[in-house]
Amino acid sequence: MRDNIVSNEFINYWIEDGILHSQFKHDITLNASVCSKVIELRHVISEGKKQYWCYDFKHVISMPRDGKEYAEKYGQDYLHASAAIVYNHLQKYIVNIFIAMKNPSVPFKAFTNKEKAILWLKEIKEKNEKRNA
Repeated sequence: MRDNIVSNEFINYWIEDGILHSQFKHDITLNASVCSKVIELRHVISEGKKQYWCYDFKHVISMPRDGKEYAEKYGQDYLHASAAIVYNHLQKYIVNIFIAMKNPSVPFKAFTNKEKAILWLKEIKEKNEKRNA
């Protein structure tokens, strides 16, 4: 069941079965300006709580340096873990390079299969909930 659907001109966010999902509305270049609006909206739906985020990379055409720097600095706020759904080798390569070079502060992994990504996020969520019980 989808809860709390929010959107702006670039992206839709919703929470389904305790997992935050997102999908870009059209082909997009994730420069710093766009990243700031995407991240700001994610903070709105997060309501100050950390989320397990499954985001669809389908419409991402490119991510210039300023976008990468902005995402690195602000993109991990309010997150427990992130799973990126990618659709081609170039996207997977970009995400894997980012992960290898930047060592994110939260678990972050690229997947070509959405169901596996959600399963991975749910496993992390379950471990965190057991640890905090």
